[in-house]
Amino acid sequence: MARLTLKFGGTSVGSPAAIDQVAQIICEQRRQGHLLAVVVSAMSGVTDQLLQAAAAAAAGDQPAYQGINAELLARHEAVINQLVASPAAREEALEPLRDLLRQQLELCDAVRILGEASPRITDAIVSFGERLSSRVIAAALRERGVDALQVDSHTCIVTDNNFQQAEPLWAETEARLRRQLLPAYEAGRALIITGFIGATPDGTVTTLGRGGSDFSASIFAACLDSDELHIYTDVEGVMTTDPRLDPRARVLPYVSYREIGELAFYGAKVLHPKTVQPIINRGIPMRVRSTFQPARQGTLIGERTRPSATIIKAVTSIRDVSMLTVSGRGMLGVPGIAGRTFIATAQAGASILMISQSSSEQSFCFTVVDPLAERVKAAVEAELRREIQHKAIDSVETLPDIVIITVVGSGMRGTPGVAGRVFSLLGEQEINVLAIAQGSSECSISFVVSEADLERAVYELHSLALETAAIDRANGQGSYY
Repeated sequence: MARLTLKFGGTSVGSPAAIDQVAQIICEQRRQGHLLAVVVSAMSGVTDQLLQAAAAAAAGDQPAYQGINAELLARHEAVINQLVASPAAREEALEPLRDLLRQQLELCDAVRILGEASPRITDAIVSFGERLSSRVIAAALRERGVDALQVDSHTCIVTDNNFQQAEPLWAETEARLRRQLLPAYEAGRALIITGFIGATPDGTVTTLGRGGSDFSASIFAACLDSDELHIYTDVEGVMTTDPRLDPRARVLPYVSYREIGELAFYGAKVLHPKTVQPIINRGIPMRVRSTFQPARQGTLIGERTRPSATIIKAVTSIRDVSMLTVSGRGMLGVPGIAGRTFIATAQAGASILMISQSSSEQSFCFTVVDPLAERVKAAVEAELRREIQHKAIDSVETLPDIVIITVVGSGMRGTPGVAGRVFSLLGEQEINVLAIAQGSSECSISFVVSEADLERAVYELHSLALETAAIDRANGQGSYY
């Protein structure tokens, strides 16, 4: 018997057939005697619809948000009607859904009157997606005879008040979660828990940010002392690259915590970047699996790096990025320029994806997502206004239409010549590298190229990864499925 936390994403619960498949997986795990905590996302597309409803309410468009509310009720009712046979059980399952959507409509009415959807009230509105889906899944499980306990995670995940991107308060969260859920978990009840949602100490609903259901599943796995965390999604596991860019992409059977952190941050959509944080210190392994091919074991993510000839394991990319360059001969030896630039960037609401600096200290560059690039440029120019006026800084330039490509592999650490092979390969293909950065962990190298070169660069670098993987297979190590 194992203690497992399972997480199912939006596509895994996006239709009656998908939810039926989820129920089958849960029932099979219970037949094997495992204790289960199941964290679920909203049905696919529902979070976007709820955000649209909030925006429509702020704009005073009552018919629009009322129409979205009706669509959501019809969609969730259809699932209950298809998966719950007994009229009495069906009605018992439908009433909480109707009540939740009445509350959602009332919040939208309040937003319409105020004429503004604050981050606080937006969090409250989007939280209904997971609250609805978790009740639907619990009802489908009860129909199969499973003792399912539906749990709203905002009753046990305590966060700060940074609405839309809240951070857990760890001590309070663990104490409350263990007190409220551990007895039912250990008694063998299947916990069906909302992902993505928390609450401040006074009970105000917050969210952990888009993709936060992965993060919350990791929190539950850590606090419930789970033996493994399984992330079920619509792909078979962590891939060597984006199969849309190179159809030769393969599933990686094993990656380390360090590698998955780099992969998630630099564009691998399969996991939220924060997912490993709660479980890494407790040594809890994680497995990424396909909801629709449950017999496949997917990708195991663990603490140790396994020896391998596959120095480069995966190639990832981030599109829709702009690079800002701050340059000037007057910067040489002047302390604080970079620090002030990055503070101004943070105050503009942007996260920096990559940084590169020349050794002469006369320029440095960094990347942010496209929609925030001009706002960041204005903020940096305002912060460095005096230096620009006195010609200590020549300019703050923005370069759009670029991508960040990252090659990842813990085997790169201490292996000479990896960067040389990477950039020689790009040079042979006449692909110009605009900026380079390597993390101190030495398990990734990131660089910026023109968006026009993306597909060719990924294809060639992925070929290099497959080349070393072939050595593993020849040695019986089998890097990929």
